[in-house]
Amino acid sequence: MKILVINPGSTSTKIAVYEDEKPILLRNITHTAEELAPFGNVTEQQDFRRQLVLDELQQADIPLDFDAVIGRGGLVKPIAGGVYEINDQMVDDTLHGCVMHRHACNLGCLIAYEIALNIPHCRAFIADPGVVDELSPLARISGSPLMPRICIWHALNQRAIARRYARGIGKEYEDLNLIICHLGGGISVAAHEHGRAIDANNALDGEGPFSPERAGSLPAADLIRLCFSGKYTEEQLLKRIAGQAGLTAHLGTNNMREILERIRLGDEKAQLLVDAMLYHTAKQIASEAAVLCGDIDAILLTGGMAHSDYIVSELRRRIGFLAPVYCFPGENEMEALALNALAVLQGKQKAKVYQ
Repeated sequence: MKILVINPGSTSTKIAVYEDEKPILLRNITHTAEELAPFGNVTEQQDFRRQLVLDELQQADIPLDFDAVIGRGGLVKPIAGGVYEINDQMVDDTLHGCVMHRHACNLGCLIAYEIALNIPHCRAFIADPGVVDELSPLARISGSPLMPRICIWHALNQRAIARRYARGIGKEYEDLNLIICHLGGGISVAAHEHGRAIDANNALDGEGPFSPERAGSLPAADLIRLCFSGKYTEEQLLKRIAGQAGLTAHLGTNNMREILERIRLGDEKAQLLVDAMLYHTAKQIASEAAVLCGDIDAILLTGGMAHSDYIVSELRRRIGFLAPVYCFPGENEMEALALNALAVLQGKQKAKVYQ
């Protein structure tokens, strides 16, 4: 089975080609700020990014004869975990029904669908998008009936890491209780109870710890006053929640290598802010321990920041008393997408219908 994987991010589009479980092409197409500047919003980048994907395949002399194209899932309506066949309803919701249209992950569904349409007998999928919602009824309730809790989290990578850890100890993901923390541009923490993420934070729209690019939870009354101050537009304030927030707002950069180097050279402000980020991350992890009533098989750390010995050791120091802590640096999204598509093509898993 030949599978094309497409994973758009804010400044890059990752692509991969798999033959069954074997990757035969891995590319990371970067996009400069100047290249993206002409586009008013993320959706307008669709044709530009699709053509870059096709150009990359042509340069690698890979013909368009795929059995499946699978894209990173976007911010559509909350759905259960699994693999979904892309249909017109999903495309319409991605383009028009989704209020959270500003994230590049939405392009994964759109580009995968468009490429697959032009290939005979090719199927188009997404898998475990960030809006996977398996929250317990208690987790959905907030202090205002106007604003029930939702989760937006790194579902794809967290599930892939959970399954990898389970395989490594000779068990199934569904047998375990895990707390998983994805340490990336956003930080998501989820409590996984026997194969279901029963609690997770909204790592995009203002909940949980702050991160390199996101504000996390903010004082609600102060935020309301800021909204009515007349100093900022809605779009400017939304960027103060995600994009131009967190360490970016404090330090002027989201580059963790640069920030950690500043700390090494004695930058006390950078040290204070990173330590505060880790303090709040540890606090979020500890809160998920209460969700699982302390019955935790392991805590798993993943994402780009998990490459840092300092970040991992500081988190271990604060949360190690809860359960054994294991580190899986980086992200496993490309392989996870490919293997999800392969499972459907081989009949080992059934694609769900988005509706």
